[in-house]
Amino acid sequence: MATTSKSMKGFYRQKKNNITGGITKPKSKKSTRNPSPEHAATFGSDITQPPALISHGGSLDLEDDFDGREQVLRQFDMDMAYGPCLGITRLARWERAQKLGLKPPKEIENLLKGGKVKPECLFDGRV
Repeated sequence: MATTSKSMKGFYRQKKNNITGGITKPKSKKSTRNPSPEHAATFGSDITQPPALISHGGSLDLEDDFDGREQVLRQFDMDMAYGPCLGITRLARWERAQKLGLKPPKEIENLLKGGKVKPECLFDGRV
């Protein structure tokens, strides 16, 4: 090495900016630690919820329009023991699981062949 300095302070010298000799840090113009409320995501915003959750009356629409049968079928859709459900109808998935010996619930077949439920899976058109 070309330098014979015994410490790093001699190698990396700091510049003194003020008259008293103290070392100062450059001051930034904008602070990001405490953002003002006007830049917050919800303050003063007309859109606080995605449009899908807002009903026509302006209140949150948290109720889905499905009954107990649809709830049972949604549980079947989310159960990966019977294979993936994308790109296939619920009945075709049930039949495939039956052919593979996975023993899907008979209740699901009865609901699907009854015809009063949606044939597509929960994730159809969402993924």
